[in-house]
Amino acid sequence: MRICVYGAASPTIDPEYIRQTEIMGEELAKRGHSLVFGGGANGLMGAAARGIKKQGGHIIGVIPKFFGEENVEAIFEECDELITPDTMRERKQIMEDHADAFIITPGGIGTYEEFFEILTLKQLCRHNKPIAVYNILNYYDGLNAVIEQSVEKNFIRENCNNLFRTTSDLEELIAYIETPVDDTLTVKQLKDG
Repeated sequence: MRICVYGAASPTIDPEYIRQTEIMGEELAKRGHSLVFGGGANGLMGAAARGIKKQGGHIIGVIPKFFGEENVEAIFEECDELITPDTMRERKQIMEDHADAFIITPGGIGTYEEFFEILTLKQLCRHNKPIAVYNILNYYDGLNAVIEQSVEKNFIRENCNNLFRTTSDLEELIAYIETPVDDTLTVKQLKDG
């Protein structure tokens, strides 16, 4: 499978996030999976890529041209393929199109945006790919609380919780993305409950 990994680009985060994400990359590659990611060398993006590369996995990096031109972010130099679209919107579409599953590691505004976009698209039945949230050091506990509050107040349907899995356990995370997804629900069922 080609796994799209979203996550922080920051090199200044707690090293434990980086360590666990690199191990995740190694484990994915050991199971024969390849990586689709944002092409960055730092933070959790770089960690996932280094882990995959350590085990000989294939890497597709997708990073907008202006990142290099404007020195926005260091590019991971060991990508097997590097795609350089013009815009962030194109970047996300390319990553989504190349992916068989998604893993969301801890991250900032861009990572949240990527998570909610693919979750929304799954709710609208535009894809049916597994979405796993890797809750390293309980990073996403607050996000889960916000989603639960939205469910309680009827802004989000309860069945939307079935569209993704949050876990801090790496084995559970990988087992989840490797398990075929039930595709029997319709847009109406997901939107109307």
